[in-house]
Amino acid sequence: MKHGTSTLQARYDSPLGPIILAATGEQLVGVWFDGQRHQPDTSTWPVATDHPVLQLAKTQLSEYFAGQRTTFELPLALDRGTDFQQAVWRALLSVPSGATVTYGELSQRVGKPAAVRAVGGAVGRNPLSIVVPCHRVLGANGALTGYAGGLERKTALLHLEGTR
Repeated sequence: MKHGTSTLQARYDSPLGPIILAATGEQLVGVWFDGQRHQPDTSTWPVATDHPVLQLAKTQLSEYFAGQRTTFELPLALDRGTDFQQAVWRALLSVPSGATVTYGELSQRVGKPAAVRAVGGAVGRNPLSIVVPCHRVLGANGALTGYAGGLERKTALLHLEGTR
């Protein structure tokens, strides 16, 4: 994923560890647990703790972790991947809090029933962890499989949502 020189960042200290938030202009472009797989190099991005989108993301994440929010109302940039990745990320937005979906079901939802592995790859590269709920995707038999932020965090997020 490409991020321009106008990308700004802020840190959010979540109950599950530090999260890096990123925005460009009026849109949230990134939510990564610090050090998670597929996290871009953020070392050159200016810190902008007063950016309105980053502040709003922090507020809504705090509400989520406090059990006061089940959906996010943030301006998201979902155009930072391939067309296929974007379709998968949009499909993830339809999985409600407290529910899960398998990779196979998700591949059906995006109209590519044979693309289960590719769906898994797109889920793993989701740049907006938690907000675009990739943690709600399970293996075919309901097994906890893969999560760029770590399986212990995936388990904790599902537990927070009352899923497991």
